Amino acid sequence: MATADSLNAKVTGKVSGVCQTKGCWMNIVSDADTTKTEMFVQFKDYGFFMPKDLAGKEVVMLGKAYREVTSVEDLKHFAEDEGLTEEEIAKITEPKTELKFMASGVMIK
Repeated sequence: MATADSLNAKVTGKVSGVCQTKGCWMNIVSDADTTKTEMFVQFKDYGFFMPKDLAGKEVVMLGKAYREVTSVEDLKHFAEDEGLTEEEIAKITEPKTELKFMASGVMIK
């Protein structure tokens, strides 16, 4: 992703968080990434959802990786979905450039 805006890819990672409302998104991290940078994952056309208790499990995904700026409003919405406290949500005051992934398929290992 260093030289491209987006990239079709197969990605493996460990789930670090899942939407606790519907399972409509998840965050993953790579064991190879020592900084533990999260990748925000959504599912193409909301065609499927993940189990809410998926955190800690490994997944393999097929889809498109890209970078995008996430607004403060959306970051707060996702924080609510994740079940963060009001105090944690209130600390979100700046938009964030994130590595994202639009998954067309996910396999849970």
